[in-house]
Amino acid sequence: MDISVVIPLLNESESLKELNHWISKTLQSNGFSYEIIYIDDGSTDDSWKVIKKLKKQDKNVKAIKFEANFGKSQALNAGFKKAKGKVVMTMDADLQDNPEEIPEFYKMIIEQGYDLVSGWKKVRHDSVIQKNLPSKLFNWMARKTSGIDLNDFNCGIKAYKKKVIKNIDVHGEMHRYIPLLAKSKGFGKIGEKVVQHQARKYGETKFGMERFLHGFLDLITIWFISKFGRRPMYLFGFLGSLMFIVGFLSAFLIGLFKLLHLYVYKTPAMLITDNPLFYTSLVSMVIGSQLFLAGFLGEMILRTDDNKNRYIISKEID
Repeated sequence: MDISVVIPLLNESESLKELNHWISKTLQSNGFSYEIIYIDDGSTDDSWKVIKKLKKQDKNVKAIKFEANFGKSQALNAGFKKAKGKVVMTMDADLQDNPEEIPEFYKMIIEQGYDLVSGWKKVRHDSVIQKNLPSKLFNWMARKTSGIDLNDFNCGIKAYKKKVIKNIDVHGEMHRYIPLLAKSKGFGKIGEKVVQHQARKYGETKFGMERFLHGFLDLITIWFISKFGRRPMYLFGFLGSLMFIVGFLSAFLIGLFKLLHLYVYKTPAMLITDNPLFYTSLVSMVIGSQLFLAGFLGEMILRTDDNKNRYIISKEID
């Protein structure tokens, strides 16, 4: 199969029929073999009913329905597991992404050898205050932190080699940072393509301003994971050892001062507990031990197999 189109959605019943027709028309006219995978992330409208009707009309439609709203990252995770195409596309279901971009994305993956190609909504049709300015700030921070030169990390339309999406774990709210997840797994050839962004035709956006705060916190998390996720002892063990050495040296100085006063200067020495270095020594060694233990526990956790489900599928169409 040439292309899998993975589309997470929440309450987008009005746009699905038009979107499916648009994608099918584009891919068929270019001679692609394909599948369209809808992931209904706990919609409360008629989205699932629309998808079932689409399945009756189009054998290329597949779908997953979550029992509740588990989030876009979990929806993409489920879609990636199901995808079979050589190239896997992701798109939003709100008709703001243009399916006619897909053939060019496919060429960049297959012919130019990119592992991942991200869309760039250079001209946006969103609120300047609600989305444009916060998005520019967010993308600037993501570029500086990740070292990946992309202008639009959060663009919904992206293309991946199959082996990329089969080797990354998208969870939490990490869908914004799939390029960084891919890079941390060794898929470093990442490209970008300017895409046409269209004004929302139906409904309202499902994301508020809080997504940028969440995105910033997730950025810190994924930066840490990409740097030390495989060997947490490298960070916690180093910091723990450093703190313990500081505490040990402080304790050594306390003892040295005590001996000097008693046997060299022949003067009364202050009580050890009256010396500020005593508390420095005590706190440093306690913190150092805790950090070292945190690194050790992190190493142990990495050696366990976490198979807990992060979402519950209620229905599936194949």
